[in-house]
Amino acid sequence: MSKKTVAALLSALVLTSLLSACNTTRGVGEDVEAGGQAIQRSTQ
Repeated sequence: MSKKTVAALLSALVLTSLLSACNTTRGVGEDVEAGGQAIQRSTQ
């Protein structure tokens, strides 16, 4: 697999786990932000 494919799969996995762990509206926002940061880090 290419590095981009691995990064995309890893990012999706991280984002999914973060979203499933949140319990409040505030938590959703923090989880989405953290997921976005993880995606940015993985593409660099």
